[in-house]
Amino acid sequence: MARQDRTLAVLFADISESTSLYQKLGDAAARNIVNACLSLVTGILGRHDGRLVKTIGDEVMCVFPNADLAVLAASDMQAQVAATRPGNYPVSIHVGLHYGRVLVEDGDVFGDTVNVAAYLAATATAEQILTTEATERCLSAALKTCVRPIFHTVLKGSQEESTVFQVLWRTDHIDLTDVNLRSNKIIPSDTGSLVVTLDEERVRVDQWRTSVVIGRSKECELVVLDKFASRQHLTIKLVRTHFYLFDHSINGSFVSLESGEEVHVLRRELLLDGTGQICVGRSRVERPAEVITFARDRRSMYRI
Repeated sequence: MARQDRTLAVLFADISESTSLYQKLGDAAARNIVNACLSLVTGILGRHDGRLVKTIGDEVMCVFPNADLAVLAASDMQAQVAATRPGNYPVSIHVGLHYGRVLVEDGDVFGDTVNVAAYLAATATAEQILTTEATERCLSAALKTCVRPIFHTVLKGSQEESTVFQVLWRTDHIDLTDVNLRSNKIIPSDTGSLVVTLDEERVRVDQWRTSVVIGRSKECELVVLDKFASRQHLTIKLVRTHFYLFDHSINGSFVSLESGEEVHVLRRELLLDGTGQICVGRSRVERPAEVITFARDRRSMYRI
């Protein structure tokens, strides 16, 4: 199929706290609830002339002909999930959407508009819908009354600060938090993915692969051989727009930062930024045979 350059609204809807759902209920029960929720969300698309592009884990990506239809669909999704308790369990979703130019090829959708929508979904909290200043300008007069500015950020493809809007989908606004318009609230921008390397193996942590487990177990994505390493030694995970190392080990993880400082991380987490090295179970002064490197890739963490 030939490539098409079109203007569409791209929407991502993700199940909130899905990881803890699996931990609480077990894989089978959690998956049934996730599937019920995703089925409910995708079943709404036809009412708003939407199209499902793909399902990515616990998240759906879809497109709409214009901004109004996307906002109406997002509001419908939130209302239906809140009212029906998919799988007879109280789950919630968070949604991000953006209207702009996209490249359509073989049914998939690419470009900065996709990056921005995915970034907003990652930034949104449970039961929240976030969109952009550019999308707000394209809304009808009736729907402009249903959005409000809440943050500022620098979006993918732009060098200038722009406003992030919240879509008010509830009819009752009693519990709505007032926005302090006097404060200049700037949220982190989309600053890229994290590339993790061990010898010849390389893993990219981003919106499509949100975590990597490192340890001696063959079930880990990156396997180390050092006997000081635990079977599941550490996890590197994307949390919203930041990357964290979570240590699960007996001997700890030794992280060398760009400043030259080495931090011993034991049963806690550490923010990873820039570039650095990780030694599992022993310090770099012991010259371990296996050294893991990490580097922030400043291209989009959402779509390349």
